[in-house]
Amino acid sequence: MPSCCPAPSRRQVLATASTAALATGWGAVMPASAWAQNGVGAKSMAPVPANAVQPFDMADVALADSLFLHAQKMTEAYLMRLQPDRMLANFRKNAGLKPKAPVYGGWESEEQWADINCHGHTLGHYLSACALAYRATKDKRYRQRIDYIANELAACQQAAGTGLVCAFPKGPALVAAHLRGEPITGVPWYTLHKVYAGLRDSVQLAGSEAARPVLIRLADWGVVATKPLSDEQFEKMLETEYGGMNEIYADLYFMTGNEDYRRVAERFSQKAVMKPLTQGRDYLDGMHANTQIPKIIGFQRVYEANGDDAYHNAAAFFWRTVAHTRAFATGGHGDGEHFFAMADFDKHVFSAKGSETCCQHNMLKLTRALFLRDPQAEYADYYERTLYNGILASQDPDSGMATYFQGARPGYMKLYHTPEDSFWCCTGTGMENHVKYRDSIYFHDDRAIYVNLFIPSTVTWADKGASLTQTTRFPEAANTQFRWKLRQPTELTLKLRHPKWSRTATLLVNGAEVSRSDKPGSYAELTRTWKTGDTVEWRLVMEPAVESAPATPQIVAFTYGPLVLAGALGRDGLAPGADIIVSERKYGEYNDTPFQAPTLSGEPDALTKRISATGKPLEFTIPAADGQPVRLVPYHRIAHERYATYWKLA
Repeated sequence: MPSCCPAPSRRQVLATASTAALATGWGAVMPASAWAQNGVGAKSMAPVPANAVQPFDMADVALADSLFLHAQKMTEAYLMRLQPDRMLANFRKNAGLKPKAPVYGGWESEEQWADINCHGHTLGHYLSACALAYRATKDKRYRQRIDYIANELAACQQAAGTGLVCAFPKGPALVAAHLRGEPITGVPWYTLHKVYAGLRDSVQLAGSEAARPVLIRLADWGVVATKPLSDEQFEKMLETEYGGMNEIYADLYFMTGNEDYRRVAERFSQKAVMKPLTQGRDYLDGMHANTQIPKIIGFQRVYEANGDDAYHNAAAFFWRTVAHTRAFATGGHGDGEHFFAMADFDKHVFSAKGSETCCQHNMLKLTRALFLRDPQAEYADYYERTLYNGILASQDPDSGMATYFQGARPGYMKLYHTPEDSFWCCTGTGMENHVKYRDSIYFHDDRAIYVNLFIPSTVTWADKGASLTQTTRFPEAANTQFRWKLRQPTELTLKLRHPKWSRTATLLVNGAEVSRSDKPGSYAELTRTWKTGDTVEWRLVMEPAVESAPATPQIVAFTYGPLVLAGALGRDGLAPGADIIVSERKYGEYNDTPFQAPTLSGEPDALTKRISATGKPLEFTIPAADGQPVRLVPYHRIAHERYATYWKLA
């Protein structure tokens, strides 16, 4: 394989870019315009809309006690238990170096899962998770692990004499065969994307000096390795899952200003997928869902790099198609990892293999990217729904392990990965999901703070000498409170999301009502000169509701505000610990003892009105067809028991 060492000047450019990123607090999604403002990297070729917003640095947002902070701490503990040398074992083996520890099992084990052939993906996710955790907590142990891994990867590059680092069987030979257009078993670019992304996050979020040259050498290897391919050969190669390689190279372009990286980003944007989307054609039926979403995220990022509207139009249309017409009530989608025709909803909704967690992770990345340039409440509404019912719901609150699928087979249960013998793709995204909750609560433009999520937290806006503390019991209570602290009285605008699920919303300042909103799915805006001690209360309305797909109105899910209410069906027939599993392929087989879920009957709206609160927080009952009460609780609370999220009404 060809090798290309980075020029020192490019390393210096990346070092400058990293410093600027950390100083401005944009992190891994720093827009091109911010790099340009700091005199480094590349300017955005896409016009920046007047209403575009910026994320707050994760380091400027502190979480208070909540389910989200608990989930973060569980993941932090898991990250600390994992051993980098075991994740590095096959990287060293492929470079001709002796492993320092035995490789982990599951998807990382050559012997057990050679057909998947994506060994090494976990290391990339782990780097990203450690970078996110470092940014959130400033715990130096994460930075130490990042630097150790980066130094080990540098040693692999040195030993192999190439910028390529990989852990899958046959190593560089597999990549070479793929580049030659030969049939292969595996997804080398998908796996490499995780390593690229982990190194990028290590540089941008953790400021790792060790990761920077490894990333650039790997990036330059990719430029040289793919250069001989014609456009037709490149497009053919992209028929094999390649993750978000277009996003990575667009990010590298913004970080360095290297035009080679932008060209590679464009080449990694599969035209066979993009063209129909730009024409407004939904042709997704039967397509592998999580193969598509990362490349769509990349379309949006490439648009920012080259200004070609086709890339953005494809990303925006894809989002609308999936979020509005293909999503379950939980925000997830798909059956057995694939999109299906919504006319066949009844044939897929009750699968045990619905709602792959990786898909939810990536849909939220796409949602956030689109929101930054067009801050509409519909993006935040979808984000909230999927965050609670997909991401928060994916973690076992007791072990910290995560789901692969979150299917709706009545009476089935959530299944979680093992600590050391699974390492599914959703194990990797699961490491990232729960240490980045603070990245999408608040956003800002030059004068306003947007509040998108109702999570106990404090955001500091250093440029304005202001901080805003949010205190809330949401979703147990349908309101939230804010308190300002300012260096001096300052005129600022507070934009509070009025969720689509709340009929009305009431705004109080210092205890007095100042306005009411009757526009669900919008932002309430309040501009005034704030001073330390000023308080704001935002009162919303949560009530039971029902959702169904147009093709199957008799199959319904019940919601309460943004929460899906699941039938809590008990643990009969489930052995303790039987929901911690090795193989994601056996979803639908584990613990598959006969179980008769309750039947509900009646018209959907009439049945919804019979949902009754029990007096316990977020706990309800609904009468079954036989008159017995069925207990309903938020889906994110379900763990270690059978459940039902969709019901076929008799």
